[in-house]
Amino acid sequence: MRNIGLDLGAKKISFCEVQDGKVVARRTVSSLAGLDDLLGVDAPKARVAIEACREAWHVHDELVGRGHEVRLVDTTRVKKLGIGQHGRKTDRIDAEVLARALESGHIPEAHVLSPHRRSLRTHMMVRRGLIEMRSQTVTTIRGIVRASGQRVGACTTETFVDHYRQRDLPDAVRALCEPLVQVLATLEPQLDEIDRKISQLAKHEAMIAFLMTAPGVGLMVAAMFVSVVDDAKRFTKAHQVESYLGLVPSEDSSGGKRRIGAISKHGNSYMRALLVQAAWTILKGRPANEADAPRLSDPLRAWADAVAARRGKNVAAIALARRLAGVLWAMWRDGTVYDPEVVGRASAIGKTHEAQSSHQQAIAIARAAKKAKRYLRGNGPTNVEVSA
Repeated sequence: MRNIGLDLGAKKISFCEVQDGKVVARRTVSSLAGLDDLLGVDAPKARVAIEACREAWHVHDELVGRGHEVRLVDTTRVKKLGIGQHGRKTDRIDAEVLARALESGHIPEAHVLSPHRRSLRTHMMVRRGLIEMRSQTVTTIRGIVRASGQRVGACTTETFVDHYRQRDLPDAVRALCEPLVQVLATLEPQLDEIDRKISQLAKHEAMIAFLMTAPGVGLMVAAMFVSVVDDAKRFTKAHQVESYLGLVPSEDSSGGKRRIGAISKHGNSYMRALLVQAAWTILKGRPANEADAPRLSDPLRAWADAVAARRGKNVAAIALARRLAGVLWAMWRDGTVYDPEVVGRASAIGKTHEAQSSHQQAIAIARAAKKAKRYLRGNGPTNVEVSA
């Protein structure tokens, strides 16, 4: 079978085909249509290597539909293939390196998300963009008001516009802030709409309801976790998931010395931020309704408090986020709802799974459903939002 490397650039696509260690064809085109004679439906079938990027999934689906075998390459490991070696990196060279690695069987493959999970993640990214825009707008308004010697006062982002309009501010300041206030007024219904769409997509993902039974995990955290992990079975243990999300310490050990640094921050940054915010939710305060959320005596909270006593709350929050990722993965792997007793025993003796009755699962999922409904009505902080 033919071995082909494609380097997908913003304006051009570099094509390189290798056979028996030799380059047999090269081409640079502006779009995939320019390769119809080489990678069309009637062209000889080929293995094609593509670096994972924003358009990679679209190209993957297009080429698979034409009958070709496509390998998505993990961008965090492409340097091992020789890309950028000796200070030489061009689209032409990258395509050749990918083709040669494909022929030799040394391609570090990236996971390809299922179509429904891609849609879910895309909607989550739209929501993230709207939240970041809202957060930045609120910060800008606060800065303008403070520059005039006034303050808006503490409030949530959802109630900021009403809070702002109740303040007695100079006319000049109001005139300056009005365009930004109008932007906020436009963003809120857009956020409500995207939340409804995500809620509809979540109804087709049964595991989201299971994951929402965990403390600190609302609809958006669970939905993002499902869209990022996609398939729990592709990991064999919790530490792999934690590493995949960039929540494990970085390490640079050699010469008999072990050097441990801050977390690696690899993987999806939004998922990592959501888990950290969920961890802070667990660390802070008692839930408004104890029937809808675990008590302060929850083993995850007790474990995090013990870490905080030794290392401080910031370290405890990251450690708890890492552990929460492992707990969510284990729940997904086993098809179980969150059980504080099982988590507590796992902390003590390393036990990871215990059979649950259908009645117990039904009660926990019903609580998770209430959590989601309350979030969509806007009553109470049932979910975590991250603005950066």
